[in-house]
Parts: sequence; structure tokens; C-alpha cells
Amino acid sequence: MTEQELDNLDVEVEVDARGMACPGPLLEAKRSIGKIEVGEIMEIISSDEGTNADIPNWCEKVGHEYLGNIDDDGDWRLFVKRAK
Repeated sequence: MTEQELDNLDVEVEVDARGMACPGPLLEAKRSIGKIEVGEIMEIISSDEGTNADIPNWCEKVGHEYLGNIDDDGDWRLFVKRAK
């Protein structure tokens, strides 16, 4: 998805993990995915660059759909669609 498409998504849950070191953002995402229904979208905001690898790897491992990320002035906004 393009950055514009990502920016216009309807997000059900926003996980603000700024300031957390690895694996904090991933752990917060794992805790929060259960708050949304299958097909809904979660946004993770992180200041840890490693999250850009951790979240897509987790999605691939457990079966959720990683939609992409946006670099937002030193923070990253990552989008995940719950698949199960």
C-alpha cells in the first residue's frame, strides 16, 4: 500500500510504543491484537527502528496481514490487519 493509502486507513486500535526498546513494541502489538476483530486494523507507533523488521516477521509467523509502514519524522507507523 502507498503511504497515502496507509494514512487513510480506518484504524481500530492504536498502540503507542514510542520510547520502548526492542522487544517492547512487538510485545505491545501482541497484547493489543486481541482487542480487534478479524479484518480490523491495528496501528503500532514506534521510535525503535527494529520494529520495522519485528512486526512484519511476527505477522508472517502467526498469519496476520502486514500492510506497510510510514516513516513519520523519526517514528514509524506500522499497520497490521488481523487475519485470525
